[in-house]
Amino acid sequence: MTHPVQSLSTSAQQARNPVYRARLMRHRFGIFLSSCAMVFGLFFLFWILLTLFVKGFGAINLDILSQPTPAPGEDGGGLANALLGSALLVGFATLFATPVGILAGVYLAEFGERNRFADVTRFVTDIMLSAPSIVIGVFVYIIYVLQVKHYSGWAGTLALSLIAVPVVMRTTDNMLALVPTSLREAAFALGAPRWKVALFIRVKAVRAGILTGVLLAVARISGETAPLMYTALNNQFFSTDMNRPIANLPLVIYQFAMSPYDHWREIAWAGALLMTLAVLALNIISRTAFAQKNPN
Repeated sequence: MTHPVQSLSTSAQQARNPVYRARLMRHRFGIFLSSCAMVFGLFFLFWILLTLFVKGFGAINLDILSQPTPAPGEDGGGLANALLGSALLVGFATLFATPVGILAGVYLAEFGERNRFADVTRFVTDIMLSAPSIVIGVFVYIIYVLQVKHYSGWAGTLALSLIAVPVVMRTTDNMLALVPTSLREAAFALGAPRWKVALFIRVKAVRAGILTGVLLAVARISGETAPLMYTALNNQFFSTDMNRPIANLPLVIYQFAMSPYDHWREIAWAGALLMTLAVLALNIISRTAFAQKNPN
């Protein structure tokens, strides 16, 4: 056990050491710069959120949730058709992207440890995660919209699915890597085939983390605007026909915010607030309701 007098002597020696003092000053300077950067970012974040809440709450009323978007020059109106269209687009995109992303992540984690194809897949996935969403929108426009010669909800769903799949895939791959090797070896020792070990042992052990990845993917695609400009376009009326242009909240917010009508801009603020609250709720759910400790 170190004697208190010896500890004080060591601290005094370190304080007189010029190398120690220089490192301590650099450390404190780095912490100061990091704190300033954090305060700078949080200041503008809270400024944006405060402006959004002040202007958005003042525009929210019952018509926002029950009336379709108004025509130019008309009073009243709301975002009911845009909310319905966004729910359809995000819902179908999640329905398509979730099984594809999870199964691809299982393949990468279970069969891609020493596989060149899996390494290439991870590399391409990382590129898609960082690719601008407008590039994916133009890609779907070329391969789908130009072929069928009309915009549609299915084209928008395809674009959103291509954005969501990499998020779910990488989350599944990373979560499965946390499963202890001893758990897999125990399952193999009992005679379980590899596909059962992958689906019923590894996936079950980290299912909360995988669900978190799915919710994060939903939160990301909920606010995408650029891909929908080239695929789903927009619709002023109520429509559930996914084979035709369909209303969606991001594009309505963009169009109304750029309009010369004060009433439309108020509706845009209300839509932006609703979208922010929805994304915030999804992030809170993903970090609390499905929280899970590291299985290691």
